[in-house]
Amino acid sequence: MNVQPHFATTAQPLMSERRVALIGAILVAIGPTSMALFTPAMPEIVQAFGTTEQMVKLTLTLYFAGFAFAQLICGPLSDGWGRRPVTIAFMGIYCVASAAALFAPSIEVLIISRFVQGVGAAVGIAISRAVVRDLFTRDQSARIMNLIGLILGVAPAAAPTLGGLTMEVFGWHAIFILMFAAGAGIAITVYTSLRETVVRDLSRVQPKALVRSYATLLKSRYFLYSAIVVGGTTGAIYAQATALPFILMTRVGLTPSQFGVGMLMQSGFYFIGNIVVRRLMRRMHAVALVPVGLCFTAIGITTLFYLLTFTEPTFLKVMGPIAFAAFGLAFIMPAMTTASLAPFPHIAGAASALAGFFQMGSGMVGGLLIAAFPDPVLGLAIVVPVMGVISIICWFLWRRLPEPALASVKTNAVTPDSPQS
Repeated sequence: MNVQPHFATTAQPLMSERRVALIGAILVAIGPTSMALFTPAMPEIVQAFGTTEQMVKLTLTLYFAGFAFAQLICGPLSDGWGRRPVTIAFMGIYCVASAAALFAPSIEVLIISRFVQGVGAAVGIAISRAVVRDLFTRDQSARIMNLIGLILGVAPAAAPTLGGLTMEVFGWHAIFILMFAAGAGIAITVYTSLRETVVRDLSRVQPKALVRSYATLLKSRYFLYSAIVVGGTTGAIYAQATALPFILMTRVGLTPSQFGVGMLMQSGFYFIGNIVVRRLMRRMHAVALVPVGLCFTAIGITTLFYLLTFTEPTFLKVMGPIAFAAFGLAFIMPAMTTASLAPFPHIAGAASALAGFFQMGSGMVGGLLIAAFPDPVLGLAIVVPVMGVISIICWFLWRRLPEPALASVKTNAVTPDSPQS
């Protein structure tokens, strides 16, 4: 099907900013929500299956692995087959895996189910950001990313509390019933409310085309540095999830429900940060807010390193610095996520997927490194600050690069006058 090339920056969008943000938020939220719902149950699952903490941590580590690597597939698939069918298919995978986890007879089956869950949930980040790039660029895109972050702050904030309370009242199995319902609800929402934003072009999913797409991205320092800035800061938040349940419940002594409520501190600060950013963006460009966020990140990771290295952990000593860094993350995400996708409208799905891979991949690697320490407190104190430092260095390198010329890049995004396959 031949479609005249045009530019996403000038085309009349198929959906409003608010609609894209709402759909994008529920897609992005399924990944971290599935992680946050599960974490309060991790110590209980150790007892339920008569296994070890290391085996239960694999349910989170392999979830990260499935999430990270599957993005490299679902993103390019959506460039060729379309955003809607790929999203619905992967949500189907997520629902099947949730049902398998619900009835898992052993820890090994649960680990495999969580890996497949991660594969299905991977579509959320890859597709949501690709849809935004299909329709919007620059500050418009940053505003939508901010609104997605604002909404995203609610679901993961409530998820640990909901997971802890659900586990105490109904048992840990009920958590997977919630996940199944969430996956089915998202599939229905996408089917009824998301309009297709690309023209189907199966040549984009041929092996040579995929290799070219990822080679283009990996050769771009503009993409790599901006993706690592987001990947390091967000990945640190994901990585610490492997250690926090055991530190706060086993070492500090919180109950599952107290742990769930305590995690509101992190998500709450991220939510507040997004509100502040939304107001500041009325007077400032999103890029100008990134160094502010990195300053908060630097203070948070420095304080975390000092407090956990030289003093005994308490709830505030652990969550205070983490909440501070989460507040800073809200200043970083809109501009740097937009920057990683902006030069690549013709392969937006692949760019979104690879950027998401950096996020979840860094979370997976960070989680493995934390788990490698005999003391999870020491692991958290060292690994998370190192990830933050890498992000700060990459931002300094990124800001020295010239901004790519966006108007010269063609896109396959659908316009109201374009035929849809």
